[in-house]
Amino acid sequence: MQVIKEYVERWFDSDLDPDEYLCHKKQGNLVEIEEARTGERHTVLTFCTNDVLGLVQNPQVQQAAIDAIANYGTSNSSCSVLSGRIPLHRDLEREISEFKHLPHTQLFINAWMAMQALIDAFCHLAIPVPGFKHTRETLILSDVLNHGCIVSAVVNAGTRSGKIFGYSPQVRMKSYRHCDAEDLARKLKRYARPGDRILVVTDAVFSMDGDIAPLPAMLDVLQHYPDSVLVMDEAHASGALGATGRGIYEHFGLTPQDAIDRGVVPIIMTTFSKFAASAGAAISTHVKEFKPLLNVSPTSIGTISLSPPLAAAALESIRQVRQHPELVERLQANTQYLRSRLAEEGFTAVGETNVVPVLMPPEINPKEFGRRMLEDHGIWISPIWFIAKPRMRITVNAIHTQTEMDKLANAMAATRDMMYRSSLTA
Repeated sequence: MQVIKEYVERWFDSDLDPDEYLCHKKQGNLVEIEEARTGERHTVLTFCTNDVLGLVQNPQVQQAAIDAIANYGTSNSSCSVLSGRIPLHRDLEREISEFKHLPHTQLFINAWMAMQALIDAFCHLAIPVPGFKHTRETLILSDVLNHGCIVSAVVNAGTRSGKIFGYSPQVRMKSYRHCDAEDLARKLKRYARPGDRILVVTDAVFSMDGDIAPLPAMLDVLQHYPDSVLVMDEAHASGALGATGRGIYEHFGLTPQDAIDRGVVPIIMTTFSKFAASAGAAISTHVKEFKPLLNVSPTSIGTISLSPPLAAAALESIRQVRQHPELVERLQANTQYLRSRLAEEGFTAVGETNVVPVLMPPEINPKEFGRRMLEDHGIWISPIWFIAKPRMRITVNAIHTQTEMDKLANAMAATRDMMYRSSLTA
């Protein structure tokens, strides 16, 4: 314990711990926040919420959650395979399947659980079945900048909980260069063995870089490996990419059927915390037999099912997106506008989506930059200071106005200039 105490003390002394804030009230993009350390409250303009379509405060979504509590209570108090499944789960799975063009969908309480279940179900076929022997090894290839939920699942794939219940063959995991289909092809040529089950997994939109996975080029590579599986984590793509917000396939003018026609098995993970005003996740596939495996995976059978208000909010949110494609159009227009304004002010904003990472000069500490934006301009953006290229991470949403985005760009320019001058005189 002494080692832990010393570590935390040094961590705090180094100012590496994040600043914490409590959100009290929200109206549009104005949020009343309380600084956890001081108790001081401020009303600020936020650009660090993942409510990308502004549906968290949508009256229909709120009423759907309220009605669900009235009908089912606040919790299902069990996992899905016992007594925890309600009609809202079936309706939500059907809605996601139609939205993503994949007929079979399984719900999970969050993305981490969903991704762990997918790897467990695919690699280990956890339940021993009389007369069946699983003999094929799995090769997993993962983009080097994939989200932590993917990394956690794949790096432990060889020892996932399914392995405990019975013998399963080896799982090998390799990474490929970020968004580099040519390197993916090289790694497959180098590491794939005859008889391997091949699974490639990637974010559709990368949460720290705001860029998009090269789906068409990846399909070109994988079509040479029949029955290979391509998993797309669409956490930041759902509601944001494509003319109607269906995600990366629609963005590139494709559907999952195009992958199927080329001998590639498409799997999509949808999460609800960004576009669907809720929490939770889902795995969608066209392989009917895969769903029961997901349903009995340890992270499904061993945890509670999605609560009624969360399921209802997600369901109504997706219906709102399908009924109002103008929400997606507005989000995409706002993304283009803010990126152009930041460029006018001389900032380097990487990527191309509503996730807008702005790289900081080495003289400027992103954490201090974020504090100055709050204190001097009443604007809340996320500082990312603990990775190789420090940045401010901005998220645009559909309800930001041009006036709000102009205010952000002007405030960032003023803060940068002030901090840069300070660094020269220090």
